Amino acid sequence: MDAFLQKAKSLTSFLATMEPQQKNTLLLAMADALEAHQEAILEANAKDMDKGVKNTLSAALLDRLKLTPKRIRGMAQAVREIAALKEPVGRVLEGWVVPSGLRIEKVSIPIGVVAIIYESRPNVTSDTAALCFKSGNICVLKGGKEATHSNHAIAKVLQDTLAFNGVDPACISLLPDETREGVATLIRQDAYVDLIIPRGGEGLIRFVSQNATVPVVKHDKGVCHTYVDKEANLDQAMEIVLNAKCQRPSACNALETLLVHEAIASDFVPRIAAALTQVGAKVKGCATTQQFIHVDLATPEDFHTEHLSNALSIKVVADIQEALHHITTYGSSHSEAILTENYTTAEWFLNAVDASCVYVNASTRFTDGGEFGFGAEVGISTNKLHARGPMGINELTTYKYKVYGKGNVRA
Repeated sequence: MDAFLQKAKSLTSFLATMEPQQKNTLLLAMADALEAHQEAILEANAKDMDKGVKNTLSAALLDRLKLTPKRIRGMAQAVREIAALKEPVGRVLEGWVVPSGLRIEKVSIPIGVVAIIYESRPNVTSDTAALCFKSGNICVLKGGKEATHSNHAIAKVLQDTLAFNGVDPACISLLPDETREGVATLIRQDAYVDLIIPRGGEGLIRFVSQNATVPVVKHDKGVCHTYVDKEANLDQAMEIVLNAKCQRPSACNALETLLVHEAIASDFVPRIAAALTQVGAKVKGCATTQQFIHVDLATPEDFHTEHLSNALSIKVVADIQEALHHITTYGSSHSEAILTENYTTAEWFLNAVDASCVYVNASTRFTDGGEFGFGAEVGISTNKLHARGPMGINELTTYKYKVYGKGNVRA
């Protein structure tokens, strides 16, 4: 492990000073290579899928794991979009001259060695590798054991592209020790690793957060809420709620709890419940909800749960204050939405909710690097420092102060 990470650390200066055009050329070559080696990647993924079925992985996890020709084309397109983004390294964030005559510039730089620990989705391998490469960071990737064959196949394509173009393939690496002990060792290697980004289940996030000595940016679970206010456009609300819950239920930005103002509950709850049931969603509700529809009672555990499936809990609330209290109690600081035509109520919600992304009259499914114009994201950060929300190339940089003098000495 030490030798592996020493090698990664030794490449930081090389990649940090690589010309933007060279990085972009290599990224475009990686995208082409992913499409050219589609069959090999699909063969590797088929092995993971077979193993997943035998190990009785949930439908949600199998959906995250599965690759198709369309998804591989999407991976390649994401890499191309990253290549097309503005150069994140070397931006002058601020500049000023102090009374002593020194000229000071605050300039963006790479973080260094970034380790990303993730589960299920093989596309994370190419997305995060490309984001790190574009932002001048050496990446160390640790995917889940359920996607081992897929991750290795994708990483090999990226590494072979680097090697073919005369760049050390260790700029993009998979952690050689894939065991839990390997992860435990990695997250304490603060001499070599500058940042850990865990994205996955609660257990993974908790383990990394509690045991790491390396700085951590958490990409925690998404217990996302949508509050339908008494002044919402209910026809529009129907479409938004169905999209937020059912468009891709296994995503972390999918709706888990629907909050409905009591003034419209007798009308809206039966309508939305019928529509959700029609598309196969399993609905639970609070005691008040049960007055309008026949459903099982939603428990506090239901309200705390990120289902990652077509399951939804409904709670009827007296007003926006009760909605905000529920979100504060059960939310995970991921994505929250309000549906209302009242500007004052919308702004109150936007300002009061503590979450990385807060929406008015839109689906929470838009919390995504691609949808935000970032090309892709390393994940959705629920941290408050140093990055929050979809974490793209600019969030994979830090800064230094460049200080220019002309023989200045301090009096």
